[in-house]
Amino acid sequence: MRVKPELDPDVDDLAPTEPDVSLYDEAHFVTYLRLLDAETDGADWTEVARIVLHRDPVAESKRTRTCWESHLARAQWMTKIGYRRILEQAIEEARSAPREQP
Repeated sequence: MRVKPELDPDVDDLAPTEPDVSLYDEAHFVTYLRLLDAETDGADWTEVARIVLHRDPVAESKRTRTCWESHLARAQWMTKIGYRRILEQAIEEARSAPREQP
């Protein structure tokens, strides 16, 4: 991991869509987990957006909804594809690291 995840970071309007785990993703792991937990619990998206994404669903309904959808989709992508990329990267780094001599 190249970036330490933040506990309650601000978010961009849109989550990344690139096919690899980005520095933004790494910084927002906790955000993604919170979104997934809220989705599993059936939480109201407006409350989740307000608390987790620091957005105002009343003042900026469309922008907030788009932000929430984008980040939830990325969180779901992380559970299906992104985590594999993290594992592959860790394996590659371990293989290329110099081995210690006994």
